[in-house]
Amino acid sequence: MKISTKGRYGLTIVVELGRKYGEGPVPLRKIAEEQELSEAYLEQLIPPLRNSGIVKSVRGAYGGYMLAKQPTEITAGDVIRILEGPIQLVEGLEESDVPQQELWKRMGEAVRAVLDTTTIQDLMESGQPSERDSYMFYI
Repeated sequence: MKISTKGRYGLTIVVELGRKYGEGPVPLRKIAEEQELSEAYLEQLIPPLRNSGIVKSVRGAYGGYMLAKQPTEITAGDVIRILEGPIQLVEGLEESDVPQQELWKRMGEAVRAVLDTTTIQDLMESGQPSERDSYMFYI
């Protein structure tokens, strides 16, 4: 399975909106500038995220986008499925030998389990230095 730029940038949008959760709408232009991404490309990713109920839009001078749910209620799997389609490791699984079929099935289940148990909140926190990392030890 290969995640395209659609999935990666879509996750970027949702994580950045998660960082601003509760602060009001965020213009897509701001996310594009901060992440050094194409605003035009990000605009193409927003409609499916909005139609699925992950993000909502606010019109007007101070408009933009915000998460429609809390970051703990949205998983990476939700975003990837919306933008990439079903999560499949191998196409034509039925044509594989039986031992291989079992391997591909188990691998697919493992990937889906990771995506479905990793929330946007988890992704937001994964790049943050932990309290434990902030201590410096000298020997």
